Amino acid sequence: MQRDGAERTSTAGPEACCGLFRGDTRRHAVALIWFERRALLRDTWHHAARMDLPLPTFDDVAAAAERIAGSVRRTPLLPLPSDGPGALGPQLWVKPENLQRTGAFKLRGAMNFLARMDPGERALGVVTHSSGNHGQAVACAAAAFGVPATVVIPDGAPAVKVARTAGWGATILRCENSGEARLAAAAAAAEQRGATIVPPFDHAWIVAGQGTIGLEIAEDLPDVANVLVPIGGGGLSAGTLLGLKAKAPSARLIGVEPAVAADARDSLLRGERVSWTAERTNRTIADGVRTQMLGETTFALLHGQLDGIVTVEEDEIRAATVWWPRFARMVVEPTGALTLAGWRRLNAALAESVPSSEPGQPQLAEGPTVLIISGGNVDDDVLAGLLSDPALR
Repeated sequence: MQRDGAERTSTAGPEACCGLFRGDTRRHAVALIWFERRALLRDTWHHAARMDLPLPTFDDVAAAAERIAGSVRRTPLLPLPSDGPGALGPQLWVKPENLQRTGAFKLRGAMNFLARMDPGERALGVVTHSSGNHGQAVACAAAAFGVPATVVIPDGAPAVKVARTAGWGATILRCENSGEARLAAAAAAAEQRGATIVPPFDHAWIVAGQGTIGLEIAEDLPDVANVLVPIGGGGLSAGTLLGLKAKAPSARLIGVEPAVAADARDSLLRGERVSWTAERTNRTIADGVRTQMLGETTFALLHGQLDGIVTVEEDEIRAATVWWPRFARMVVEPTGALTLAGWRRLNAALAESVPSSEPGQPQLAEGPTVLIISGGNVDDDVLAGLLSDPALR
Protein backbone atom coordinates (compact mmCIF):
# COMPACT_ATOMS: atom_id res chain seq x y z
CA MET A 1 0.00 0.00 0.00
CA GLN A 2 1.17 3.52 -0.72
CA ARG A 3 2.29 5.58 2.25
CA ASP A 4 2.51 9.38 2.33
CA GLY A 5 6.02 10.24 1.24
CA ALA A 6 6.83 6.65 0.23
CA GLU A 7 8.32 5.78 -3.12
CA ARG A 8 5.90 4.66 -5.81
CA THR A 9 6.28 1.05 -6.90
CA SER A 10 8.07 0.66 -10.21
CA THR A 11 7.88 -2.32 -12.54
CA ALA A 12 11.49 -1.75 -13.51
CA GLY A 13 13.92 -4.08 -11.82
CA PRO A 14 17.49 -3.46 -10.73
CA GLU A 15 18.85 -4.75 -14.02
CA ALA A 16 16.91 -2.10 -15.96
CA CYS A 17 18.09 0.63 -13.64
CA CYS A 18 21.67 -0.58 -13.63
CA GLY A 19 21.68 -0.49 -17.40
CA LEU A 20 22.03 3.26 -16.98
CA PHE A 21 25.32 2.68 -15.20
CA ARG A 22 27.04 0.17 -17.49
CA GLY A 23 30.77 0.37 -17.04
CA ASP A 24 30.46 1.84 -13.54
CA THR A 25 30.72 -1.03 -11.05
CA ARG A 26 30.27 1.19 -8.00
CA ARG A 27 27.04 2.74 -9.28
CA HIS A 28 25.81 -0.66 -10.36
CA ALA A 29 26.29 -1.98 -6.82
CA VAL A 30 24.63 1.08 -5.28
CA ALA A 31 21.62 0.66 -7.54
CA LEU A 32 21.25 -3.00 -6.62
CA ILE A 33 21.38 -2.16 -2.91
CA TRP A 34 18.81 0.62 -3.43
CA PHE A 35 16.35 -1.73 -5.14
CA GLU A 36 16.84 -4.45 -2.54
CA ARG A 37 16.25 -2.01 0.30
CA ARG A 38 13.15 -0.59 -1.38
CA ALA A 39 11.77 -4.10 -1.88
CA LEU A 40 12.45 -4.93 1.77
CA LEU A 41 10.63 -1.84 2.99
CA ARG A 42 7.72 -2.48 0.61
CA ASP A 43 7.37 -6.06 1.90
CA THR A 44 7.56 -4.86 5.50
CA TRP A 45 4.83 -2.27 4.93
CA HIS A 46 2.68 -4.89 3.18
CA HIS A 47 2.61 -7.06 6.31
CA ALA A 48 2.25 -4.22 8.84
CA ALA A 49 -1.34 -3.34 9.76
CA ARG A 50 -2.56 0.02 8.47
CA MET A 51 0.73 1.82 7.92
CA ASP A 52 -1.10 4.58 6.00
CA LEU A 53 -2.81 6.00 9.09
CA PRO A 54 -2.77 9.75 9.81
CA LEU A 55 -0.69 11.04 12.69
CA PRO A 56 -2.23 10.12 16.04
CA THR A 57 -3.88 12.78 18.18
CA PHE A 58 -4.86 13.20 21.80
CA ASP A 59 -8.24 11.66 20.98
CA ASP A 60 -6.41 8.49 19.92
CA VAL A 61 -4.55 8.47 23.24
CA ALA A 62 -7.78 8.92 25.21
CA ALA A 63 -9.41 6.08 23.26
CA ALA A 64 -6.37 3.87 23.85
CA ALA A 65 -6.61 4.53 27.60
CA GLU A 66 -10.14 3.16 27.63
CA ARG A 67 -9.22 0.28 25.35
CA ILE A 68 -6.31 -1.03 27.45
CA ALA A 69 -7.77 -0.33 30.89
CA GLY A 70 -7.73 -3.57 32.85
CA SER A 71 -5.02 -5.09 30.66
CA VAL A 72 -2.27 -2.63 31.57
CA ARG A 73 -1.39 -1.28 35.00
CA ARG A 74 -1.96 2.38 35.72
CA THR A 75 1.41 2.90 37.38
CA PRO A 76 1.52 5.37 40.29
CA LEU A 77 3.50 8.57 40.65
CA LEU A 78 5.90 8.04 43.54
CA PRO A 79 7.81 10.83 45.34
CA LEU A 80 11.60 10.53 45.40
CA PRO A 81 13.66 11.36 48.51
CA SER A 82 14.52 14.99 49.14
CA ASP A 83 16.52 14.31 52.32
CA GLY A 84 18.46 11.51 53.94
CA PRO A 85 20.58 8.90 52.13
CA GLY A 86 20.38 9.19 48.38
CA ALA A 87 18.55 12.52 48.55
CA LEU A 88 17.89 14.05 45.13
CA GLY A 89 15.79 17.16 45.54
CA PRO A 90 12.30 18.50 46.23
CA GLN A 91 9.27 18.03 43.99
CA LEU A 92 10.74 15.05 42.17
CA TRP A 93 8.50 12.14 41.18
CA VAL A 94 8.89 8.89 39.28
CA LYS A 95 6.52 7.12 36.88
CA PRO A 96 7.69 3.48 37.32
CA GLU A 97 6.80 1.59 34.14
CA ASN A 98 9.12 -1.17 35.34
CA LEU A 99 6.09 -2.24 37.42
CA GLN A 100 4.17 -3.35 34.32
CA ARG A 101 3.60 -7.11 33.98
CA THR A 102 6.29 -7.32 31.32
CA GLY A 103 8.60 -4.95 33.18
CA ALA A 104 8.35 -2.06 30.71
CA PHE A 105 6.04 0.54 29.17
CA LYS A 106 5.88 -1.30 25.85
CA LEU A 107 2.85 -3.32 26.92
CA ARG A 108 0.65 -0.24 26.50
CA GLY A 109 1.34 0.12 22.78
CA ALA A 110 1.26 -3.61 22.07
CA MET A 111 -2.10 -4.10 23.78
CA ASN A 112 -3.59 -1.15 21.94
CA PHE A 113 -2.24 -2.40 18.60
CA LEU A 114 -3.61 -5.93 18.93
CA ALA A 115 -6.94 -4.65 20.25
CA ARG A 116 -7.32 -2.52 17.12
CA MET A 117 -6.48 -5.28 14.65
CA ASP A 118 -9.09 -6.97 12.49
CA PRO A 119 -9.96 -10.22 14.36
CA GLY A 120 -9.38 -12.32 11.25
CA GLU A 121 -5.92 -10.85 10.63
CA ARG A 122 -5.06 -11.06 14.31
CA ALA A 123 -5.90 -14.78 14.37
CA LEU A 124 -3.12 -15.38 11.81
CA GLY A 125 -0.60 -14.16 14.34
CA VAL A 126 1.83 -11.30 14.81
CA VAL A 127 5.54 -10.76 14.21
CA THR A 128 7.84 -8.10 15.57
CA HIS A 129 11.52 -7.24 15.99
CA SER A 130 12.85 -5.98 19.28
CA SER A 131 15.87 -5.81 21.57
CA GLY A 132 13.58 -7.28 24.21
CA ASN A 133 10.96 -5.05 25.84
CA HIS A 134 8.70 -4.62 22.80
CA GLY A 135 9.10 -8.32 22.05
CA GLN A 136 7.94 -9.23 25.54
CA ALA A 137 5.00 -6.85 25.20
CA VAL A 138 3.86 -8.29 21.88
CA ALA A 139 4.27 -11.83 23.19
CA CYS A 140 2.20 -10.99 26.27
CA ALA A 141 -0.50 -9.24 24.25
CA ALA A 142 -0.64 -12.13 21.78
CA ALA A 143 -1.05 -14.57 24.67
CA ALA A 144 -3.89 -12.44 26.04
CA PHE A 145 -5.67 -12.61 22.66
CA GLY A 146 -4.81 -16.27 22.14
CA VAL A 147 -2.83 -15.78 18.91
CA PRO A 148 0.71 -16.86 17.93
CA ALA A 149 3.64 -14.45 18.14
CA THR A 150 7.09 -14.53 16.55
CA VAL A 151 9.76 -12.17 17.83
CA VAL A 152 13.03 -11.35 16.05
CA ILE A 153 15.66 -10.45 18.66
CA PRO A 154 19.10 -9.16 17.63
CA ASP A 155 22.37 -10.55 18.94
CA GLY A 156 23.53 -8.74 22.07
CA ALA A 157 20.07 -8.34 23.61
CA PRO A 158 19.96 -8.98 27.37
CA ALA A 159 19.42 -12.66 28.13
CA VAL A 160 16.67 -11.81 30.62
CA LYS A 161 14.64 -10.15 27.87
CA VAL A 162 15.07 -13.10 25.52
CA ALA A 163 14.04 -15.60 28.20
CA ARG A 164 11.00 -13.63 29.32
CA THR A 165 9.81 -13.15 25.75
CA ALA A 166 9.98 -16.90 25.25
CA GLY A 167 8.21 -17.29 28.57
CA TRP A 168 5.10 -15.69 27.10
CA GLY A 169 5.01 -18.43 24.47
CA ALA A 170 6.54 -16.55 21.54
CA THR A 171 8.73 -18.15 18.88
CA ILE A 172 12.17 -16.52 19.03
CA LEU A 173 14.31 -15.82 15.96
CA ARG A 174 17.77 -14.28 16.25
CA CYS A 175 19.58 -11.97 13.83
CA GLU A 176 22.62 -9.74 13.69
CA ASN A 177 22.36 -6.46 15.57
CA SER A 178 21.40 -3.95 12.88
CA GLY A 179 18.19 -2.28 11.83
CA GLU A 180 18.28 -3.77 8.34
CA ALA A 181 18.82 -7.31 9.64
CA ARG A 182 15.89 -6.94 12.03
CA LEU A 183 13.59 -5.64 9.29
CA ALA A 184 14.62 -8.38 6.88
CA ALA A 185 14.09 -11.18 9.41
CA ALA A 186 10.71 -9.80 10.50
CA ALA A 187 9.53 -9.40 6.91
CA ALA A 188 10.57 -12.97 6.06
CA ALA A 189 8.82 -14.38 9.13
CA ALA A 190 5.63 -12.46 8.38
CA GLU A 191 5.67 -13.62 4.75
CA GLN A 192 6.15 -17.25 5.78
CA ARG A 193 3.40 -17.17 8.41
CA GLY A 194 0.94 -14.77 6.81
CA ALA A 195 1.20 -12.78 10.02
CA THR A 196 1.08 -9.03 10.71
CA ILE A 197 4.16 -7.07 11.74
CA VAL A 198 3.74 -5.01 14.91
CA PRO A 199 6.24 -2.12 14.59
CA PRO A 200 8.27 -1.35 17.72
CA PHE A 201 7.54 2.39 17.67
CA ASP A 202 6.70 3.89 14.28
CA HIS A 203 2.94 3.34 14.12
CA ALA A 204 -0.05 5.45 15.18
CA TRP A 205 -1.58 2.66 17.29
CA ILE A 206 1.70 2.05 19.11
CA VAL A 207 2.26 5.76 19.77
CA ALA A 208 -1.31 6.21 21.04
CA GLY A 209 -0.88 3.35 23.49
CA GLN A 210 2.38 4.74 24.85
CA GLY A 211 0.72 8.15 25.12
CA THR A 212 -1.43 6.92 27.98
CA ILE A 213 1.63 7.48 30.20
CA GLY A 214 1.56 11.21 29.49
CA LEU A 215 -2.19 11.32 30.05
CA GLU A 216 -1.85 9.61 33.44
CA ILE A 217 0.93 11.98 34.52
CA ALA A 218 -1.17 15.04 33.64
CA GLU A 219 -4.20 13.63 35.45
CA ASP A 220 -2.27 12.65 38.59
CA LEU A 221 -0.05 15.77 38.76
CA PRO A 222 -1.86 18.64 36.99
CA ASP A 223 0.80 21.23 37.90
CA VAL A 224 3.69 19.16 36.54
CA ALA A 225 6.45 21.43 35.22
CA ASN A 226 8.87 18.94 33.65
CA VAL A 227 8.70 15.37 32.39
CA LEU A 228 11.88 13.55 31.40
CA VAL A 229 11.57 10.61 29.02
CA PRO A 230 14.09 8.21 27.43
CA ILE A 231 14.20 8.61 23.66
CA GLY A 232 15.17 5.95 21.13
CA GLY A 233 12.83 5.35 18.20
CA GLY A 234 10.50 7.98 19.64
CA GLY A 235 7.35 5.96 20.39
CA LEU A 236 7.39 6.69 24.12
CA SER A 237 8.40 10.34 23.79
CA ALA A 238 5.97 11.11 20.93
CA GLY A 239 3.09 9.38 22.71
CA THR A 240 3.88 11.06 26.02
CA LEU A 241 3.91 14.41 24.22
CA LEU A 242 0.38 13.83 22.90
CA GLY A 243 -1.01 12.68 26.23
CA LEU A 244 0.77 15.28 28.33
CA LYS A 245 0.56 18.51 26.36
CA ALA A 246 -3.21 18.33 25.81
CA LYS A 247 -3.81 18.30 29.57
CA ALA A 248 -0.74 20.19 30.82
CA PRO A 249 0.30 22.45 27.93
CA SER A 250 2.86 24.41 29.95
CA ALA A 251 4.78 21.30 31.03
CA ARG A 252 8.17 20.78 29.45
CA LEU A 253 8.84 17.38 27.89
CA ILE A 254 12.56 16.66 27.72
CA GLY A 255 14.09 13.65 26.02
CA VAL A 256 17.19 11.91 27.39
CA GLU A 257 19.57 10.06 25.11
CA PRO A 258 23.05 8.52 25.44
CA ALA A 259 25.76 10.75 24.02
CA VAL A 260 27.12 7.75 22.10
CA ALA A 261 23.73 7.09 20.48
CA ALA A 262 22.41 10.60 19.90
CA ASP A 263 20.66 10.20 16.55
CA ALA A 264 17.40 11.72 17.87
CA ARG A 265 19.20 14.84 19.05
CA ASP A 266 20.88 15.22 15.68
CA SER A 267 17.58 14.65 13.86
CA LEU A 268 15.67 17.30 15.78
CA LEU A 269 18.50 19.82 15.54
CA ARG A 270 18.82 19.37 11.76
CA GLY A 271 15.09 19.19 11.09
CA GLU A 272 15.37 15.85 9.28
CA ARG A 273 15.79 12.25 10.32
CA VAL A 274 19.43 11.34 10.84
CA SER A 275 20.59 7.74 10.98
CA TRP A 276 23.50 6.49 13.07
CA THR A 277 25.17 3.18 12.29
CA ALA A 278 24.56 0.15 14.48
CA GLU A 279 28.27 0.14 15.32
CA ARG A 280 27.86 3.59 16.90
CA THR A 281 24.57 3.11 18.75
CA ASN A 282 25.54 -0.34 20.06
CA ARG A 283 28.23 1.31 22.20
CA THR A 284 25.70 2.35 24.83
CA ILE A 285 24.78 0.19 27.81
CA ALA A 286 21.20 1.44 27.34
CA ASP A 287 20.16 -1.30 24.91
CA GLY A 288 16.57 -0.03 24.63
CA VAL A 289 17.67 3.08 22.71
CA ARG A 290 20.02 1.54 20.15
CA THR A 291 17.45 2.21 17.46
CA GLN A 292 19.67 4.16 14.99
CA MET A 293 16.95 6.57 13.80
CA LEU A 294 13.61 8.11 14.76
CA GLY A 295 10.57 6.79 12.92
CA GLU A 296 8.70 8.83 10.32
CA THR A 297 5.61 9.14 12.53
CA THR A 298 7.54 9.86 15.71
CA PHE A 299 9.79 12.44 14.04
CA ALA A 300 6.76 14.27 12.63
CA LEU A 301 5.24 14.48 16.11
CA LEU A 302 8.42 15.43 17.96
CA HIS A 303 9.93 17.95 15.55
CA GLY A 304 9.24 21.45 16.84
CA GLN A 305 7.21 20.11 19.77
CA LEU A 306 9.67 18.33 22.08
CA ASP A 307 11.23 20.85 24.48
CA GLY A 308 14.72 19.53 23.89
CA ILE A 309 17.05 16.58 24.41
CA VAL A 310 19.80 16.23 26.97
CA THR A 311 22.53 13.69 26.29
CA VAL A 312 24.35 11.80 29.03
CA GLU A 313 27.59 9.84 29.24
CA GLU A 314 27.84 6.12 29.91
CA ASP A 315 29.26 6.63 33.41
CA GLU A 316 26.27 8.82 34.25
CA ILE A 317 23.90 6.09 33.06
CA ARG A 318 25.69 3.47 35.14
CA ALA A 319 25.61 5.66 38.25
CA ALA A 320 21.90 6.31 37.81
CA THR A 321 21.20 2.60 37.30
CA VAL A 322 22.72 1.66 40.68
CA TRP A 323 20.98 4.54 42.50
CA TRP A 324 17.56 2.92 42.03
CA PRO A 325 18.15 -0.37 43.89
CA ARG A 326 20.28 1.30 46.55
CA PHE A 327 18.00 4.16 47.50
CA ALA A 328 14.57 3.50 45.98
CA ARG A 329 14.55 -0.31 46.25
CA MET A 330 13.70 -0.60 42.56
CA VAL A 331 15.33 -2.61 39.79
CA VAL A 332 15.76 -0.36 36.76
CA GLU A 333 17.49 -1.18 33.48
CA PRO A 334 20.08 1.28 32.11
CA THR A 335 17.61 2.64 29.53
CA GLY A 336 15.11 3.33 32.31
CA ALA A 337 17.85 5.09 34.30
CA LEU A 338 18.45 7.62 31.51
CA THR A 339 15.96 10.06 32.99
CA LEU A 340 17.65 10.21 36.39
CA ALA A 341 21.00 10.72 34.66
CA GLY A 342 19.49 13.48 32.54
CA TRP A 343 17.83 15.17 35.52
CA ARG A 344 21.11 15.16 37.43
CA ARG A 345 22.89 16.87 34.55
CA LEU A 346 20.17 19.48 34.03
CA ASN A 347 19.79 20.10 37.76
CA ALA A 348 23.53 20.63 38.16
CA ALA A 349 23.51 23.16 35.30
CA LEU A 350 20.53 24.93 36.90
CA ALA A 351 22.21 25.05 40.31
CA GLU A 352 25.45 26.42 38.84
CA SER A 353 23.60 28.87 36.57
CA VAL A 354 26.03 27.94 33.81
CA PRO A 355 24.56 27.73 30.29
CA SER A 356 25.23 24.45 28.55
CA SER A 357 27.64 24.41 25.63
CA GLU A 358 25.66 21.57 24.06
CA PRO A 359 23.45 22.72 21.15
CA GLY A 360 19.74 22.66 21.91
CA GLN A 361 20.07 21.45 25.51
CA PRO A 362 16.93 22.41 27.43
CA GLN A 363 16.54 23.84 30.92
CA LEU A 364 14.33 22.65 33.74
CA ALA A 365 11.37 24.83 34.68
CA GLU A 366 10.58 25.47 38.32
CA GLY A 367 8.05 23.08 39.76
CA PRO A 368 7.28 19.36 40.02
CA THR A 369 9.36 17.09 37.80
CA VAL A 370 8.53 13.52 36.74
CA LEU A 371 11.11 10.95 35.67
CA ILE A 372 9.72 8.16 33.49
CA ILE A 373 11.33 4.78 34.12
CA SER A 374 10.83 2.99 30.83
CA GLY A 375 11.64 -0.49 32.14
CA GLY A 376 13.42 -2.74 34.60
CA ASN A 377 14.53 -5.73 32.53
CA VAL A 378 18.24 -5.96 33.24
CA ASP A 379 20.37 -9.09 33.37
CA ASP A 380 21.25 -10.16 36.91
CA ASP A 381 24.96 -10.30 36.15
CA VAL A 382 24.93 -6.83 34.60
CA LEU A 383 23.22 -5.31 37.62
CA ALA A 384 25.46 -7.24 40.03
CA GLY A 385 28.51 -6.01 38.17
CA LEU A 386 27.37 -2.41 38.40
CA LEU A 387 26.50 -2.69 42.09
CA SER A 388 29.90 -4.20 42.89
CA ASP A 389 31.86 -1.63 40.86
CA PRO A 390 33.95 0.42 43.33
CA ALA A 391 33.73 3.44 41.07
CA LEU A 392 29.94 3.50 41.47
CA ARG A 393 29.81 3.26 45.26
